[in-house]
Order: sequence, then structure tokens, then C-alpha cells
Amino acid sequence: MALRIRLARGGSKKRPFYRLVVAENTAPRDGRFVERLGSYNPLLAVENNERLVVNEDRVKYWLSVGAQSSDRVTKLLAELSIVEKPKISLTPKKSAPKKKALERLKTDAEAEAARAAQA
Repeated sequence: MALRIRLARGGSKKRPFYRLVVAENTAPRDGRFVERLGSYNPLLAVENNERLVVNEDRVKYWLSVGAQSSDRVTKLLAELSIVEKPKISLTPKKSAPKKKALERLKTDAEAEAARAAQA
């Protein structure tokens, strides 16, 4: 039984409200969960204390028992300094320049350097 700390969506259409829950991997997103750990309301201002409410003791317990947190939950918990901030790459590797584009950039840079040396 693999457990995850994740967000379960609530609220109405275009007015999201999330509960921070511990659930099995196989359970549906908004379905059965083991324990509710807190709530997250993305519509509130970042400075508002009610935006993210978490029972820190229970979160630390579940992490010590072996529950994995989702990427978004890890990021939220890092804001409260409960866990370390994850390394999130801003640019996906898929969009990085490919081999031909890198060669083209290299030759352009060499040509630019040659022009600068002549001037």
C-alpha cells in the first residue's frame, strides 16, 4: 500500500478549493483518503494565513512513515519550511536546441568573432 500526500479538489466550477490528504496511489483524486492534513485555497492572496493551512505534526509523521508527496504539495510544504525546496527546471529538455541548431549557433558565433577581429 503506497501512500501519497496530495491535493483533493473541492469547490465549485472555476472556484477551486483543495484539501491536503493522505491517500493510496490507486485511489481517485477526489475519492477515498486515509487522513485529511489541511487545506489550500489558491484564490486567497499569498500573504493570507488561510491560503495554506497544514497540520505540520501529522505531515511530518506521514513523511517519516514513508508517504511520498506530490510535486505540487512538495512545493507548498517547502513554503512552510517543512521539506526542502525541490529542484524544478524551468525549461524542459524537449525544447532545448538540437544538434544542428547548436552547430549553426557555433558557426554564427565564430563568424561574428572573425568580423569583430577584422574591425
